[in-house]
Amino acid sequence: MDSLLSPSVTSISATHFSIIGQATTKTRSSLSLITQVAKPRLEALCAMSKVEKETKLWGGRFEEGVTDVVEKFTESVSFDKALYKHDIMGSKAHASMLAKQGLISESDKDCIVVGLNEIQRRIEAGEFVWRADREDVHMNIEAALTDMIGEPAKKLHTARSRNDQVLTDFRLWCRDAIDRIVECIQNLQVAFVTLALKNEGLIVPGYTHLQRAQPVLLQHLLLAYVEQLERDAGRLLDCKVRLNFCPLGACALAGTGLAIDRFMTSDALGFTAPLRNSIDAVSDRDFVIELLSANSITAVHLSRLGEEWVLWASEEFGFITPSDSVSTGSSIMPQKKNPDPMELVRGKSARVIGDLVTLLTLCKGLPLAYNRDLQEDKEPVFDSVKTIVGMLEVSAEFAQNITFNKERIQKALPAGYLDATTLADYLVKKGIPFRTSHDIVGRSVALCVYKNCQLQDLSLDEMKSLSPVFEEDVYEFLGVENAVQKFSSYGSTGSACVTSQLYYWTTKLDINTQPH
Repeated sequence: MDSLLSPSVTSISATHFSIIGQATTKTRSSLSLITQVAKPRLEALCAMSKVEKETKLWGGRFEEGVTDVVEKFTESVSFDKALYKHDIMGSKAHASMLAKQGLISESDKDCIVVGLNEIQRRIEAGEFVWRADREDVHMNIEAALTDMIGEPAKKLHTARSRNDQVLTDFRLWCRDAIDRIVECIQNLQVAFVTLALKNEGLIVPGYTHLQRAQPVLLQHLLLAYVEQLERDAGRLLDCKVRLNFCPLGACALAGTGLAIDRFMTSDALGFTAPLRNSIDAVSDRDFVIELLSANSITAVHLSRLGEEWVLWASEEFGFITPSDSVSTGSSIMPQKKNPDPMELVRGKSARVIGDLVTLLTLCKGLPLAYNRDLQEDKEPVFDSVKTIVGMLEVSAEFAQNITFNKERIQKALPAGYLDATTLADYLVKKGIPFRTSHDIVGRSVALCVYKNCQLQDLSLDEMKSLSPVFEEDVYEFLGVENAVQKFSSYGSTGSACVTSQLYYWTTKLDINTQPH
């Protein structure tokens, strides 16, 4: 998960992080000494393959430690270590604020920042030992910092609880996750639009009830998925606006009597503002439910795409041929070529939906404020994000490696009387009420079924026998090519309308349409 979402810090306040990241001239020599002492000390600790249990940081009132079974059941570091970078970001901002408010000294703050930087380096170098007896990512980092720099580390948790700390980390992580998912959505949109540009003028059957309905341009059909994806991105960006408020400083649930500056930490971490209500700040999980809900809708869209392309790749349809690079074979049937990636896209939508149901069920019976149940919110979110990113990426890869079988599609077009509705429009233009037109065309189709021919194969006399309104110009409305050209309403499948839609999307997505 760490490699999936490498969070950027471009949104963090440059002013505050310049404070966080720089030591004062007065303390630089002492910082150098701290680093020299701390590094071998931490190396010795990390080299220990087996470590004895230590007193919990919260264990002052307890006379004995938890049992191994309880410890194994309650630990979360095995998965919440994915938050390490955000936890360190939050701690740097918090330490900087504490120093500015006079709650800790500048030298203590600088020691803390140097120590946190070294811990991050060790985590990313694979040198950091995550300890289950330290419960979670926060305790692991804080305890390691204490091992490294001693007393100054014990001041870091001033005016902070793990309750507001984890929510700050989690909101920062989700914010970065949204940026990653939106990027993947846009990449898939580009793949669809590029595929549309390559298939100009190709008409395919449009379906309702999985029955042939009307002819549509393939470009129009592909752009329908682009529209769905745009709404998916919009939901995520809306969610990002609502989640971008800072819980830090809410403490356990009631805030603190110490003179902290929550607006400073909020600004340093790129949040819009601190959350107004401290109880709400530590108990709210709306933002993760909303994120998983948005992911679920995206997953459903991708599942529908997967179903359509699996059908179209079948021998019965034969409309698309995936390249070998995105197909798999059978272990027993040597002739098989399966569109497995899109089948798995269809299947993995169940995981994403299940993650949402898990969060909804988790939260439905919880009283305010924080409850340990909420530790279970991380894994479904991590899984949902990882899965939806994979689904989007493989869908884009598949779209870039398929061919539409134009001859097969064209041979299939005559079946189904796709131009019947256009013929009804013709009669409406002649002044016939639509319901009457509908009946006339229905009887025309019945005649074609009897004669085993297409509407355009009926003679003018045969058509006049159904309605005297028919004239020679009726043939300008028959056949799929003529039918498509007659569509002119805004958003329709007519060539001019689709050209306009393509121009909109190539401009919005900054796609180069010039030949190379």
